[in-house]
Amino acid sequence: MDIQLVKSKYVDALSGLERNTRKVYAYEKPVLIEGGNYPGIWLESGPHEGLIYGRFVPSVAKANHEVFFRHQREDGYLPYRVFLENSGYPPLGTSQIQMVVPIAKTALQTADIIRDEAFLNTAYEACVRWDNWLSRHRNTRGTGLCEAFCEYDTGHDNSPRFAGISKKCPNDDASVCPKEGKLPYLAPDLSATVYGGRVALSKMAERLGKRYEVERWQESSETLRQLIIKHCFDPEDECFYDVDADNNFVRIRGDALTRVLGEHIVDQPMFNRIYARHIKNPNAFWTPYPFPSIAVDDPTFVRVLPPNSWGGAAQALTALRAPSWLEYYGKSADLDHLMRRWVDAILRAPDFMQQMNPWTGEFSTSAGYSPTMCVFIDFVDRLSILGHATAKKDHPDFL
Repeated sequence: MDIQLVKSKYVDALSGLERNTRKVYAYEKPVLIEGGNYPGIWLESGPHEGLIYGRFVPSVAKANHEVFFRHQREDGYLPYRVFLENSGYPPLGTSQIQMVVPIAKTALQTADIIRDEAFLNTAYEACVRWDNWLSRHRNTRGTGLCEAFCEYDTGHDNSPRFAGISKKCPNDDASVCPKEGKLPYLAPDLSATVYGGRVALSKMAERLGKRYEVERWQESSETLRQLIIKHCFDPEDECFYDVDADNNFVRIRGDALTRVLGEHIVDQPMFNRIYARHIKNPNAFWTPYPFPSIAVDDPTFVRVLPPNSWGGAAQALTALRAPSWLEYYGKSADLDHLMRRWVDAILRAPDFMQQMNPWTGEFSTSAGYSPTMCVFIDFVDRLSILGHATAKKDHPDFL
């Protein structure tokens, strides 16, 4: 690997992240936006990306959380995105929940960076209200799981997982389920996000001295973990699926599986079986450039790989989330392989783009995309390709 090329690309990534640090609607501090075709910050990914870039500019890590807390409604709902001022679109998105990495988890990690007890308390209270909103409005079937109402709830744009189903909720109201298909779905990945948030809330409560609330969150998270396995795991296929309103599995093997693993829902023996059968399978998810958004041997895999396709293309957001579970389950060597493949592909790409062909590593969609910049700096640092940790601890914003 050409070290000088890596250094140059690393500088380009940091420069791009700086350019994508912008002010958005009704919030005074700059935040890291998604970039590319996306003129704003998304709940699904913005807090996590802010955490990655926060190694250099910790104030952005904090702002990428506070912007959502600032716009939280009185009923607890968090907007799924906040756009730039004068973007031409409604500034706050309310038509879906669109969450993946729990904001409570990244907020706790951010609190460790900035050492701000007031921020931790604000984050705790906001995330409690968000969990309450989800419990009130996304458990309509009474199972205790978090339900998917529309395609955009999980950020799986153009995925066969939601074929024939509305992209967003009616009247831009995320509490209203469309009256179509076999909705709502019991969603294993959305439920895993709620679980991960509750695990983080228990740790926050402990840090804040709320000892009676620690046990409540520990119990509710463990109950939810067991419910995800009970309702959404098929032991024959050894895979997690959505469950439709008729209580049938929606048998599409997609990267929702990696999101369940990302919150450590399964124990090590179950993980080992899932990993061998699906993740490390070159005919499923272990393509030359992992991970495709749908298993390549699934009948619904979209081989033409259109723009913004969660129907097959390998997505930078999925790669960015991979270290959290590959390391946890002891797959460091495979993580090393994945990171090197992504670094190699990004080095060859003309820009930092959203998705790539899982066989060739060719990128497409949305140049100037912050998640791919974050993938590059995170993976280069983890691999120590440049010989040292490159986060500038002496940066004036590092508290």
